[in-house]
Amino acid sequence: MVAVVAGPATPGVLAGVLGSPWLSFAVRRLGRFVVSLWVVVTAAFVMIHLMPGDPVRSALGMTAPVETVNARRQALGLDDGLLTQYWHYLRSLCGGDFGTSVLSNLPVSQQIGDRLPATAQLALAAFVVAMVVAVPVGAVMAVLTRGGRRRGGELAFTSTSVLLAAIPEFLLSVGLVYVFSVHLGWFPVAGRGGLISYVLPVLALAVGPAAVLARIVRVEMLAVLGNDFIRTARAKRLPARRIYARHALPNALTATLTMAGLVLTGLVAGTVLVENVFAWPGLGSTIVQSIQQKDYPVVQGIVLVYGIGVLTVNLLVDVLLAVLDPRSTIREA
Repeated sequence: MVAVVAGPATPGVLAGVLGSPWLSFAVRRLGRFVVSLWVVVTAAFVMIHLMPGDPVRSALGMTAPVETVNARRQALGLDDGLLTQYWHYLRSLCGGDFGTSVLSNLPVSQQIGDRLPATAQLALAAFVVAMVVAVPVGAVMAVLTRGGRRRGGELAFTSTSVLLAAIPEFLLSVGLVYVFSVHLGWFPVAGRGGLISYVLPVLALAVGPAAVLARIVRVEMLAVLGNDFIRTARAKRLPARRIYARHALPNALTATLTMAGLVLTGLVAGTVLVENVFAWPGLGSTIVQSIQQKDYPVVQGIVLVYGIGVLTVNLLVDVLLAVLDPRSTIREA
């Protein structure tokens, strides 16, 4: 047996790798991710420190001795200048330390770890429901209303979708609780228990995004149905189901994927309000309580987690779009 030993990369191969559009794409996206994350971290730090009030006094109470308050402030580093606090904060983050809660004296990472699964489950479930409803509904409405057919159905679809998309999650949550929990008694009013407790919060988060995505799918599908390759497929007498499912729908999903990424990030932000209505034990309710009580480290840590989630979703959408359509994305200036 002859052993084959890999030699060093030739200059031509190395130049090919360095000149690869995929490498340039990865470097651009990674740089944008890092800069955006730094902006999020800095903005969260500045905004929470601009809030009036003393977090230590809020945590210890108005009757706490001055010596205790001063000692606590010194221990937390709140007597330092803002730039010094910012530098210490960035240095701790780089070391993986999110800080310690002013109120509970627990590590912020522990609090986030306890609450993050509930928020992630809620947002992902709402996203799946929105996509499962929006894609088939938008595609079917495009097929039914193409070429100016069924004007009444088109008007009903567009009117209903606009109305559903315009209702804020907070108001929809209150309405769902009143009808299905208080009046009918079908679902729990608040809290996180079995699967039945997910129904109303997921609906409150998914209805608006599903309406928006269904409109986008319909518009994109109508544009694809007017292309020459669809007319060619019809001329070949291919089955209608095959034309719509295998030729039209995949080409209509590029813009939908872009919007789906934005919708998912919006769902994560929407959990803040919905979790407070349903007393959901997630990050949304925690950040509201922390802002009210001026718990700086917890607010900064949760904002950072939200920011990482949003930026990661956008990065994944960019990569997916690049895979689907390399000509327009990979080689962009």
